[in-house]
Amino acid sequence: MPEHLAKTPFGAGTPGQAKAPPRGLRDERQARPPSRSSGKPAAVPSSEGTGSALRVGGPPSPRAKKTKKPAAQYDRFIPNRSAMDIASSQFSIARADADAPLDGATAAYQEEIARACGVSINKRILTFREEAPTSDRDDLRQVYSRPALKSGAATAAKRRILNTPERVLDAPGLVDDYYLNLLDWSAGNMLAIGLDQSVYLWNASTGDVDSLCQLEGEAYVASVKWTSDGSYLAIGTSEGDVQVWDAESQSKVRTMAGHQARVGVMSWERHLLSSGCLDGSIWNHDVRVASHKVAELVAHSNEVCGLAWRSDGALLASGGNDNLLNIWDARSIVPKFSKTQHTAAVRALAWSPWKLDLLASGGGLHDRHVHFWNTTTTARLNSIDTGSQVTSIRWSVEYRELVTSHGLPHNHLALWSYPSLAKIVDIPAHDQRILHTAISPDGQTIATAASDESLKFWRIFETRSKAGKHSKAADG
Repeated sequence: MPEHLAKTPFGAGTPGQAKAPPRGLRDERQARPPSRSSGKPAAVPSSEGTGSALRVGGPPSPRAKKTKKPAAQYDRFIPNRSAMDIASSQFSIARADADAPLDGATAAYQEEIARACGVSINKRILTFREEAPTSDRDDLRQVYSRPALKSGAATAAKRRILNTPERVLDAPGLVDDYYLNLLDWSAGNMLAIGLDQSVYLWNASTGDVDSLCQLEGEAYVASVKWTSDGSYLAIGTSEGDVQVWDAESQSKVRTMAGHQARVGVMSWERHLLSSGCLDGSIWNHDVRVASHKVAELVAHSNEVCGLAWRSDGALLASGGNDNLLNIWDARSIVPKFSKTQHTAAVRALAWSPWKLDLLASGGGLHDRHVHFWNTTTTARLNSIDTGSQVTSIRWSVEYRELVTSHGLPHNHLALWSYPSLAKIVDIPAHDQRILHTAISPDGQTIATAASDESLKFWRIFETRSKAGKHSKAADG
């Protein structure tokens, strides 16, 4: 096991104890307002109209009468004028004095006018006491009689997404280049990573690390890509060669030369391997035959840095440093259509796992957008302004979600729901920009490799059954 790809256990830091508030703040919270009572009787006003002054404490005056003045008594037939609404009373009297009864339309019209003027309809003319005060608060019977929210399956299966990685590995020698693709995870649970001139295989099941190969001369690894079954690994070099290696025997099967510059991206479709070159060309190699080059696709004017075959093999998506997104039909060497909405290099490409004609594409530092395309109608369905350089897009098979990795300025992972495109969580993943991501064969874990020469593993798409168990355990 190489020393520079050693496994280092990641210990999540224990949360620090909360600091006690400053003494001044604590004293402020413990302080009590001074008592309003000073130990002396409060001043009591004299009876209205007696002409006596306010008295403050002391023995009672000998002239003060001990008899209590009886409460004011009113005749029940004398109305309380302060409680009467004069305008409403006059309106009611005027309606009552009308000679002829009003028809329905006229009566309704008058009632509308009265309400607009703030006049009450059919209110009592004489009022003998004040009305009880009304409460401006909400009717609690209505508030608390609302039906309780039903706990659906989504609530029950709500999962917890940690912002700390499960594992951290050192990856010294990782080339800091946005246009390369140096990380891929196979169906056999083997993670391949290109570090300078070498390719290493990390067995995610056992934790073992093996050195697969080392390039000769000044050549360095520019891209790696597994076949769909995980049996073979393709390696693109800075010299323009494409090598195919047997993962089980760890031996080189063949070398396919011909590109005039580095091969920074590749994509498999069964026996067909597509490779994107720095000169803007895309070659299709048939690895079964000696004359491997079966097609050359030319539509980019700058380096091809994104390639992705659709799962059915009917369409190929390519993105380049010329800010172009091209969609190719497998039966043609001319693009089916091109898109120019991106304003920076298009490297991040991902086909939806549940909808064949849905494609997501992400732009570089001066674009920072993820666009969603319907490749049947060629329409743009939606867009996200992520605020950072987009380096990769990974869909979840189990959840209707996608995770995007970012470089400058935030160097983070972002999880989005689809099709609402609401952000679920941001994960501050690395100190420097994330260059590459790969997803585990079970679809649960995302591996990220960054310019800080570290390789981290994040369990983001945990299966629903495990997430439900964890939530129940957390609830006690």
